[in-house]
Amino acid sequence: HVGEFAQRLAGSSDLYQDDGRHPFASINFITAHDGFTLRDLVSYNEKHNEANQEGNRDGTDDNRSWNCGEEGPTDDPEIIALRCRQQRNFLATLLLSQGTPMLLGGDEFARSQKGNNNSYCQDNEISWVDWPGMDERGRALVEFAKQLLALRRDQPVLRRSRFLMGEWNEALEIKDVTWLAADGHEMQAEHWDDARLLCFGMLLDGRAQTSGIVRRSADASVLIVFNAWHDAVEFLLPPAAAYGSWARVIDTATPEPAPPPMFDGGASYLITGRSMLVFVAGAPDEGKR
Repeated sequence: HVGEFAQRLAGSSDLYQDDGRHPFASINFITAHDGFTLRDLVSYNEKHNEANQEGNRDGTDDNRSWNCGEEGPTDDPEIIALRCRQQRNFLATLLLSQGTPMLLGGDEFARSQKGNNNSYCQDNEISWVDWPGMDERGRALVEFAKQLLALRRDQPVLRRSRFLMGEWNEALEIKDVTWLAADGHEMQAEHWDDARLLCFGMLLDGRAQTSGIVRRSADASVLIVFNAWHDAVEFLLPPAAAYGSWARVIDTATPEPAPPPMFDGGASYLITGRSMLVFVAGAPDEGKR
């Protein structure tokens, strides 16, 4: 459900705010030491624990995974491309969400346990973290993970110490977060209740106050766009009047060029099916006081 997903992206204030905790209390993760690795999460529908010699009865059957069309290793270039993109999607969602990210070691270079989701008894190639054996796709994923970590480090709005409220600040005339439908308009109640809605944007305004003092910040703004639909969707970028031009720094569907391409506010961007976008825009001069 998109509403639940948005709550987790924003740091889970529904779970932690009432008792005085902060967004960093939310420990976010996709995979852990128990269960599938990230690569296996997008490569297997079922567990494959035969090597554990328990008749494949051990380990959970609730893996919530998708093999993208074929179980296990494949030579199909379309399935391989989708699996790589899905891994980038998962990493980007994890590292760009509010809260504290927990990354399973080896996921950053697409380590596989050959579908084994209960490898505690394996001291061999199934469970080893084999950095020297990293393949070309693994090296590409490492570079992508480094890019995400640098983005999280460089953009304060991605690691706020205050929960996002999504409410209009009369004094600053801005919202700290705005949820956008694909047509560029702010999401309304009917959007949140629409189970078919699979593409939306999360706009983090760098001008929002960062402490209890009502004061404009001078941080850059970040727009994150998600498209879980299997096909491409046109997404309208927020108007240039407030944010200037948008630099596309992440598109999980394509290799990243340097420098990043620029887009005017109000421009339409065709976002590939099952992919994510991240845009950054500098704060306007009026916010740099």
